Amino acid sequence: MAPRRPLRVLIAGASGLIGTEVTRQLREDGHIVLKLVRRQPTAEDEINWAPSARTMDFRVLGEVDAVVNLSGASVGRIPWTSSYKTTLRESRVQPTQALAEAMNQVKTPPKVFISGSAVGIYGDRPGQKITEDSAPGEGFFPELVTAWEAAAALAPKKTRVVNIRSAVVVARGGGLAPVRLLTNMGLGSRFATGGQYWPWISLYDEAAAIRHLLTSKLSGAVNLAGPIPATSDRITRAYAERMHRPYLFRIPEPIVKLLGEAGERLLLDSARVEPTRLEADGFRWKHRRVEDAIDAVVAGDAG
Repeated sequence: MAPRRPLRVLIAGASGLIGTEVTRQLREDGHIVLKLVRRQPTAEDEINWAPSARTMDFRVLGEVDAVVNLSGASVGRIPWTSSYKTTLRESRVQPTQALAEAMNQVKTPPKVFISGSAVGIYGDRPGQKITEDSAPGEGFFPELVTAWEAAAALAPKKTRVVNIRSAVVVARGGGLAPVRLLTNMGLGSRFATGGQYWPWISLYDEAAAIRHLLTSKLSGAVNLAGPIPATSDRITRAYAERMHRPYLFRIPEPIVKLLGEAGERLLLDSARVEPTRLEADGFRWKHRRVEDAIDAVVAGDAG
């Protein structure tokens, strides 16, 4: 059997937590990675762009097999002021529109466009099993993610578009980093009842799922989440147990709400998200339980 041709993959957001791991895994597999950067390029694999001004050499879109869009300001920054909400939206929608529009300007667009999205589209859904067929929720973040996915839909019809609805990534950085920090300080805590479901996925599996989707036939929404849902209490308790720290505190719901909308959405919302399409497509997780993912973080292993 002839060896598989390496893919040429263009990544927006390659310097971020997920982008760095995706780049590592792709290169380990022998693929060629090009990076979009918002500064003067300093390496041969870097290409300058300014998405807010729709400025880039669109010809590169005709020279790659796939585009992976991981752009977006952190949702973990608190509070979500009105100005920061604008940043959250523009940092996602503008780059996605810029990439989609650039693809439409080339004769041979990329075969696949894997565009960032988030399980936040489902909102607060206590007591429900959530799959890709579930309707969007209500509120700021579901509306933001809906606009984000709509921007990706502007890509050419020839291009297979995948909206990766990512859960919170379990890693040394990222959305759960504050939980790890507090736990390390001996302040491991349960938030409210702890019974709310926090969708999660390990950093390794997040990147591995993106690699899988590059050569899959799936299109549209795909939930990137661990296959075994976990409650908030299970996650925070697992950090304390594996870090050999006390787990003595409970932060009441009214106290969490003092953090504003961001605190409520990030810490109190419940969404039992299941990766139905990814699992049916044959993807195999390295970390099936959240405890396995946390073990890797505590051991200092990204994967």
